[in-house]
Amino acid sequence: MSLAGKLAQERRARLAAERLLEMKQAELSAANRKLGLHAMALTKRIGETQAEVETVRGENEKVKSDLTVANAKIEVAERRLWHSIQTIQDGFAFFDEEGRLIGANAAYLSVFDGLEEVAPGVTYPRLLEILTTEGLVDIGSETASSWCDRLLKRWAVPHPQPEVIRLWNGHYIKLIDQRGHGGDVVSLALNITASVRHEAELTAARERAEAANRAKSAFLANMSHEIRTPMNGIVGMTELMSETPLDEEQRLYLNTIRNSGEALLVIINDVLDYSKIEADKLTLHPEQFDFERCILEVAMLLQPSVRDKGLTLLVDYDLFLPTLFVGDPGRVRQVLTNLVGNAVKFTSEGHVLIRVTGVPNPDTQSCDVHVAIEDTGIGIDEDKIGHIFGEFNQVEDERNRAFEGTGLGLAITKRLITLMGGSIWVESDPGQGSCFGFRVSLPTAEGPQPVPPDLDGRLRHVMIVEDLAANRAILSKQLGRLGSQVTVCASGREALAALDESVDLLLCDHDLPDMDGLELAVTLRDRGWGDLPLVVMSANPGVIHAHPARHLIEGVLQKPIPRAELYARLMALDRSQRPDTFSEDIPVNDRPNRAALDESPRKMRVLAAEDNRTNQLILRKMLKDLDIELRFASDGAEAVQVYREFQPDLIFMDISMPKMDGKQATSEIRRREIDTGRHVPIVALTAHAMAGDDQGILSAGLDHYLTKPLQKQKIHQIILTHRPEECSPAIAEDSQSE
Repeated sequence: MSLAGKLAQERRARLAAERLLEMKQAELSAANRKLGLHAMALTKRIGETQAEVETVRGENEKVKSDLTVANAKIEVAERRLWHSIQTIQDGFAFFDEEGRLIGANAAYLSVFDGLEEVAPGVTYPRLLEILTTEGLVDIGSETASSWCDRLLKRWAVPHPQPEVIRLWNGHYIKLIDQRGHGGDVVSLALNITASVRHEAELTAARERAEAANRAKSAFLANMSHEIRTPMNGIVGMTELMSETPLDEEQRLYLNTIRNSGEALLVIINDVLDYSKIEADKLTLHPEQFDFERCILEVAMLLQPSVRDKGLTLLVDYDLFLPTLFVGDPGRVRQVLTNLVGNAVKFTSEGHVLIRVTGVPNPDTQSCDVHVAIEDTGIGIDEDKIGHIFGEFNQVEDERNRAFEGTGLGLAITKRLITLMGGSIWVESDPGQGSCFGFRVSLPTAEGPQPVPPDLDGRLRHVMIVEDLAANRAILSKQLGRLGSQVTVCASGREALAALDESVDLLLCDHDLPDMDGLELAVTLRDRGWGDLPLVVMSANPGVIHAHPARHLIEGVLQKPIPRAELYARLMALDRSQRPDTFSEDIPVNDRPNRAALDESPRKMRVLAAEDNRTNQLILRKMLKDLDIELRFASDGAEAVQVYREFQPDLIFMDISMPKMDGKQATSEIRRREIDTGRHVPIVALTAHAMAGDDQGILSAGLDHYLTKPLQKQKIHQIILTHRPEECSPAIAEDSQSE
């Protein structure tokens, strides 16, 4: 190749190399630029990372510091908690889910008396074994294995019941174990020795108190019996002596003795009843009873006091209110006797009114009964009303210092009404009178209730002759609700002036201001009104029965008038033939008896079992006016023997007698009656008057219950009620006017 060609070739190669160099330089520059950018980014990232590292390092240091503080606090809390647990006088322990001891305080471990085995890691079953084998627990009559098995079964349940164990030293430990969600158990061992001993002391004290209460009850019962037995002689003899001829001074002395004896009996009854209430021993004995009859019985009981004071006792029982309820009739009578007796006691003139209304509740088969006892007595000052229901309280002022009493009657009444679930209140106007009221809700008895008669216009016009406005209002309301037109007059002359042909019945009070009822009957006959039916109302019907003009009247209604007698009298007036002279107000034993028409009716046979000679004498004297055959027995065994021979129609049975008491004698008589099919009424005569004694006596088979001192009227009433039809009348003809 020529030189020029070689030069040209070199030049071309040099140019290519320069171009390649430029290109590599450009690539290197680009790479340098890229590397620079990457270095800058890396430098920035390194800076950020270094900042983050510093931050994290700072946070780590803070966390480490916080953890150190927290750990220190936890250690302090643990020390304090464990120190607190150690200071607890009761045992405290932790167990894991497998029953191994984690830790326990000194009180818990002290039971095991420093045994080295009892330490963290020992199992619960082993602890029970140690307790029994070392004699640390008193297992009583149980074997060690059965005791351990019983406590292990308790430990295994999710929620163990507390268990009380007795240690060897007489201390009582109550084990309370609580299982957590992870199976760990917290166990408490509470030392309840002081509580157990205190409970034992309380139990012993309660037993002593109950024994003392029983002794008190026995003392009160015996005191009642011992006091009432001689009181029966005192009151009974004074009642009998009052029927003998006496001069005025003797009768004054006799009445003083009788009144003092009756006042003493009231005090005894109040104290006995109140002692029962205070001991919360008084209970109610519900049974079916007639509420209106209870009221009338109380009215009849208080009638002698009412007559002696010249008062009038009235009963206004709503015509359409039920009378048959379920309750405790004895306590209802006691409430009524206290309230009505109080009204009579503090009323010197005017009247006492018992008003009964109510609201039946058919849905609940019950009735809200409201009873109000209104009087025209001395009244009570407003500032003293709040105290009269308190114990031993009696309003003290110059008006009532003459009235004696325990001050317990109203307190007992309030307690009884509260026990019945009712309420009591009082309203009073000093000098004008008082009104005591109470409300009780009583279940109505099953079966039909007494209903008013359907007169159907047969007594279109009734004239009432009554000087007492309250009684006029009651009778006018009752007859008006039965559909009759009513004309009221306050005197006999006013009645004679107002009488006309439209009057179908004349209802007249016996004690009128101008003439009595029988004098009015005579005047009506003389004026040509002899055919007009006239019914006389009287609180003392015996006086009317003995009057020569008795045949001129249609009948007599005992005041206060029972609804049943009023209904019967009104219905009898419509009969085609007038009833005989003996009207329905006369006791059944006062009327002619078919058996009396027989040739030789036998006398009623009455047996009286009584060991006290004085009481025998009193009873014999009380029954001397009755035409009966009376036999006595001195003890229960003799009573059973006489029963077999005498075949009595009625037995009066004393409860406290030697050899065989009244309850045992009654049981023997009832046993003998199983073969004969007879049932002789047996009436308990007892000096026991504690509340609840009647239930115990009647449950022995007796039919009735009379508390000594005996009352002649009640004895006679029982005999007349139980006289068999085949027997001759117990009241002789010449005694019917008594």
